[in-house]
Amino acid sequence: MDIEPDTKDWTWVLDKPCPECGLAAGDVPPTEVAHRVQAELPRWSAVLERPDARERPAPDTWSPTEYACHVRDVHTLFGLRIRLMLEQDAPRFPNWDQDETAIADDYASQDPAAVAAQLVDAGEGMIEILHSIPDDAWDRTGFRSDGSEFTIATLTQYYLHDIAHHLHDVRG
Repeated sequence: MDIEPDTKDWTWVLDKPCPECGLAAGDVPPTEVAHRVQAELPRWSAVLERPDARERPAPDTWSPTEYACHVRDVHTLFGLRIRLMLEQDAPRFPNWDQDETAIADDYASQDPAAVAAQLVDAGEGMIEILHSIPDDAWDRTGFRSDGSEFTIATLTQYYLHDIAHHLHDVRG
């Protein structure tokens, strides 16, 4: 069975706690996000060491490896978006279809050990980017392809929810 594409607009996680994972992303100071990412990287590695890391818990739910591939790509994508926001005034981000990427990159067949190393590398790259943000740049803006406006601060909080939520999804 194919995974049903996620078409929800998750920007509400900036305004209220997520009822599924419990994170109140909008309450997390953006300057703390790098520390949270650092703390989550070993947890992802542990998830991917599980013998069932490639098994879907249900036919319509991603496996831990598929979620990890997505999180790896989220680290990279959000890093690129933050760099754009630092380099350009009010950039517009190209659309990213996470479900199309999962199929095109065949997340389901990727090796958990390789994904773990890639996820850690991508996460550490994002940590470096987050540490490099000047104090006066957190209010710089950018726009998602659907028109949603973010500051670097709110994009960072939104990013945190994405990766934390998926760690919750895989019981990490």
